[in-house]
Amino acid sequence: MTHRTTFTRRAAWAAISGVALIPGMAFAQQAPAAWPQKPIRLVVGFSAGGATDVVARIIAPKLGEQLGQPVVVDNRAGANGNVGAEIVARAPADGYTLYVFTIGNTINASLYAKLGYDPAKDFEPIGLIAKITNVLVVNPNLPIKSLDDYVRYAKVSKDGITFASSGSGSSIHLSGEMFKMRSGLNMLHVPYRGSAPAVTDLLGGQVDSMFDNIPSALPHVRAGKLRAIAVTSARRSTLLPDVPTLGELGYPNFDVQGWFSLVAPKGTPRAVVDQLNAALNKALASADVRQRLEENAATPESSTPEQLQALTLSEIKTWREVVKASGAQAQ
Repeated sequence: MTHRTTFTRRAAWAAISGVALIPGMAFAQQAPAAWPQKPIRLVVGFSAGGATDVVARIIAPKLGEQLGQPVVVDNRAGANGNVGAEIVARAPADGYTLYVFTIGNTINASLYAKLGYDPAKDFEPIGLIAKITNVLVVNPNLPIKSLDDYVRYAKVSKDGITFASSGSGSSIHLSGEMFKMRSGLNMLHVPYRGSAPAVTDLLGGQVDSMFDNIPSALPHVRAGKLRAIAVTSARRSTLLPDVPTLGELGYPNFDVQGWFSLVAPKGTPRAVVDQLNAALNKALASADVRQRLEENAATPESSTPEQLQALTLSEIKTWREVVKASGAQAQ
């Protein structure tokens, strides 16, 4: 057999097996193409202007800067984030389609009888972006200036105390339901279609209280139109440093915060996930991103993929119990 014949056979085998033949070397594995090589789509499951959209549009430019390719926000609203989540769950696992996964997706796991995706299994976690805490606020015309007053009012009132929410199954609603479970108080949920009409009726005295997101409630608290009683996070909010946590007031381990994270379709290569995680964490460390998030009452918070997965599974379990106890249903 001649040297030329041997080389030709090796070249043919290399072409079939995807291995490049390099002069002076029998076989060499072809190096994988660099990633990313084109713009990345960041799907948001809610309309433009909402909290999830704002967080996405703050992080996207800096994330793109770190990756060397534009990150383009794509709003796919519907079914409390489920429409966007399903699109990403079915997208190619190549790192070019990402999703802003939120606390709402972990609630949806129990709130909906059937989903077109599995929040626990259909995504590769990349990392946390930010958290937003809720705050228990009341109409200032009520004789309630502390949590003790709130409890007392609920106990002595014939019909208990009412709490508004932005809709059945929202984190605002379930924050109230969790407190109801922990306190044993007679609390009546009054759902609205969105936070704005709920706050309007709270300001007007049609409802007594609300476990609202801080960004929504803060302007009214500062104006004296609402009274802040307690925050639902484990630590006090820097935006309301004088308002105690529910944990401080006799409800240990009470920690409810809205949160936002970045995920990719299941099966996305680990090397791509790690590159995205590093880029995300560098973006979150930048002063301008932190400032813009904090201006929108969001606390920047980074994580590893493993920490995000642990949070996701824990939240799914927590909200399953609260949804079952409250009887909450998707609107």
